[in-house]
Amino acid sequence: MASRREIRASQPSIRNPKEGWSGWDEYAPFYDWENARTIGRRDVAFWTRLATRTGGPVLELGCGTGRVALPVARAGFHVVGIDRSSPMLARARRRLKRSKLRGHVDLVRGDIRALPFEAPSPFKLVMAPYGILQSLLNDDDLETTLDAVASVLPPGATFGVDLVADLPAWQEYRHEQRLKGWRPGKRVHVTLIESVRQDPARGLTIFEQEYVERRGREKVSHRFDLTFRTVTVAQMAKRLERAGFRVTAVLGDYDGGPWDPRAEVWLLLAERR
Repeated sequence: MASRREIRASQPSIRNPKEGWSGWDEYAPFYDWENARTIGRRDVAFWTRLATRTGGPVLELGCGTGRVALPVARAGFHVVGIDRSSPMLARARRRLKRSKLRGHVDLVRGDIRALPFEAPSPFKLVMAPYGILQSLLNDDDLETTLDAVASVLPPGATFGVDLVADLPAWQEYRHEQRLKGWRPGKRVHVTLIESVRQDPARGLTIFEQEYVERRGREKVSHRFDLTFRTVTVAQMAKRLERAGFRVTAVLGDYDGGPWDPRAEVWLLLAERR
């Protein structure tokens, strides 16, 4: 039995997930805290520039807490964000409520494998940031999603895909303290203790997360897994072509630099044929 000062608030960890969305509901309270310390806003300017080039409206797959959607909308574009996670969307709605962007952002709960939009839609750009397509853990789901995107886009529209770079190269480790710091505006200290496990047979990289919150003498631990599937640039390009897109650029950074296999960022831009 947990003491009054140490509470485990986690769900049982899913070690062999069948669905890539497993863990994202639990991740919602920590998503922005972690991203502020890792990727930050480095990708936001890229997506904003891309929207400026293509025009709107814009669709974001896996919009999460609105980290990308709201800044793109603030640049003058109507953005529709779709996400399966109710806790993520709840945070996006609170962020939207605090902004002056009502009427410029629509948040939709749905599955990116079955987009709930009529074809052809008016979208000029579809954004797939932060490795969202790698949360699809098999080829069938990826193919279904790419076909769904293609089905709602008019010819000439742009599809931007951001992949987590070189997942198989992540070294396995156990229970390493990766991040720590205070939550903004709250007297809560957060520590991320992380393990990384590779499943080469299935092409999966599993991040076993433990977020420890401390408020005074009380400690609460939240545990869950996030799983990403290995998809190379060549594999993604081939699947995009098969779905009805023409790959127009492969980039190695958020400033538009050229790609090579050692790049920290893997970005593909494709045009609907």
